[in-house]
Amino acid sequence: MVKGNPFDPFSDWTKHWQQFFQGDFWGNFQSFLPATNKQQSGINIYKKDNELLIVVSLPGLEKVEDAELYIYYKTLEIKANINLNFKGFELVEEGIFQGTWEKTIPLPFAIKEDRIEATYHNGLLFIHLHRLIPDEPKKKIEIKKGE
Repeated sequence: MVKGNPFDPFSDWTKHWQQFFQGDFWGNFQSFLPATNKQQSGINIYKKDNELLIVVSLPGLEKVEDAELYIYYKTLEIKANINLNFKGFELVEEGIFQGTWEKTIPLPFAIKEDRIEATYHNGLLFIHLHRLIPDEPKKKIEIKKGE
């Protein structure tokens, strides 16, 4: 009996079928296919007291303007356009994702919007975030008498 994933011969077909169906046709079937989703990017999240450090592996950014970050309350959204074109060469096998990459990351706490730092160095995007700590720990609410 041969062990392994019976779908191994089909792992590269998803790219061709996506072009044919003009969309994410395979999205509903990814849990049944081998873990070769090339759109995955390595992401590490580190926490220290009231700070988060998020490190994202994004090889192939031609310029930092090819990546966008959005923060809202307890969510970080990352969008990037990864382009690995080498003049004079034809792509024979693709093992590094190319194209538009998007990731939404739920955060463990709300973020202070005026204390966000993001830098890109050697294929890694570093995002340093700070917890939003309210100025007033609790606020008294006036109770009105109903009629």
